[in-house]
Amino acid sequence: MSVGILLLTHEAMGEALIATARHILGRIPLPLEALAVPPGSDAESALREAAARVRRLDSGAGVLVLTDVYGATPSNVAQRLPQLGLDIRRVSGLNLPMLLRALNYPEQPLAELAQTAANGGRAGIVEHG
Repeated sequence: MSVGILLLTHEAMGEALIATARHILGRIPLPLEALAVPPGSDAESALREAAARVRRLDSGAGVLVLTDVYGATPSNVAQRLPQLGLDIRRVSGLNLPMLLRALNYPEQPLAELAQTAANGGRAGIVEHG
């Protein structure tokens, strides 16, 4: 059993990140999908689709939901998933380092993988003078 990962993002950002991760890693070691929420989307239909994806990805270890912007529609949809009885952890601020870090620790349980992903996302942001 392994944790699944759902990228819940604006537009096609999630698919682009998956393609880039596949290019870098060669293979994706965890169940991984992306769900784009286009501008003007109905939040209820986005919630239904996100819940269906989470159910498909969850093999019994839960699902890590990575969203791009905290407080935006994808993040707000993810926030409602536990109310449907789904075992998720949510991390916002999705970037490529966050996704790569999560994919490099496929053996971690859900809570630990969420922390690993958040740390990877923060560590991947570097200001150069």
